[in-house]
Amino acid sequence: MKILSVVGARPQFIKAAPLCQKLRRAHQEVLLHTGQHYDYLLSQVFFEELGLPKPDYNLGVGSGSHGLQTARMLMGIEKILPKDKPDLVLVYGDTNSTLAGALAAAKLRIPVAHVEAGLRSFDPQMPEEINRVLTDHLSILLFCPTSTALRNLRAEGIRKGVYRVGDVMVDALQAGLRLTTRARASALLERLNLTPKTYLLATFHRAANTDDLRNLSSILAALSSLPEPVILPLHPRTRKAIKALGWKAHPTVRLLEPLSYLDNLILEKNARLILTDSGGMQKEAYLLGVPCLTLRIETEWVETVKAGWNLLVGTDPGSIRRAVRDFKPEGRRKSFLGKGNASDKILSILKAFGERYPCKRLSG
Repeated sequence: MKILSVVGARPQFIKAAPLCQKLRRAHQEVLLHTGQHYDYLLSQVFFEELGLPKPDYNLGVGSGSHGLQTARMLMGIEKILPKDKPDLVLVYGDTNSTLAGALAAAKLRIPVAHVEAGLRSFDPQMPEEINRVLTDHLSILLFCPTSTALRNLRAEGIRKGVYRVGDVMVDALQAGLRLTTRARASALLERLNLTPKTYLLATFHRAANTDDLRNLSSILAALSSLPEPVILPLHPRTRKAIKALGWKAHPTVRLLEPLSYLDNLILEKNARLILTDSGGMQKEAYLLGVPCLTLRIETEWVETVKAGWNLLVGTDPGSIRRAVRDFKPEGRRKSFLGKGNASDKILSILKAFGERYPCKRLSG
């Protein structure tokens, strides 16, 4: 089959890396980068580190409001699909790039496959929740990472074309850990003057925490009041919000530029505790055996909370301080995210799909 894969943001580059390599051995893949993330440290470095091929297309949409950004992507993808005539469009996760790719394909009656289908935070005001729900209802192949995701889809009446394959981020993490040599880890920790398990790693970027001044101020106040060193890599949206607020970092809080995937894994693995609003980092913390505090009141990765390794603390400074001091994981970490073979399972399903439904490419 000819498959057009849509990526555009940091988490999608990570998810696409292990699958992309295997797709190209069995299918013709066209890689489309929307340009949602465009800074070197949020885009190009991931292609270099993870062995992703150079995109066949880069729409270069850049930043903007959700509506404007999605509209630009939709227009760009819609021009490319009739030209390239893919048999299937593959989308990842829950970003604006995900929704734009699914919408453009569905409008042109091209089958859509969704990697990381079925996740739900049940927060209808969350942009990512809107994207993932709509994408799932537009897709004919839905690759679920967990049994919870399967149940979520069934509750919405989606049963056909649904598969539990595990999480491709497990595939990516296992590959990433093989690339993070001891020498690289030691050099990074030495450069940052860090000792393993003596610092906290924090990151937040979601609109609810950066665009809401009360939440933003609360998180920053909490981080400034912690007795341990806090390493805070800044997403561009977070840096912009902090600058607008006029906040000055406390000496114990060290602000960094965005980290590459491999450097981020090193700091995650060696942190005593992680504070984040990122779904991906919640999973990585769980897989690495590092306690996690989620700076939200809900999560799409409920299994990490049920397992006792992730605690929802919201943005209240007192709650964050108490959790940093007292939270200790309980229970054994179960492998609910799969064994690192999600890419192989997806490839098998795509092969069977292509055999069952002979491809009918767009005409003209």
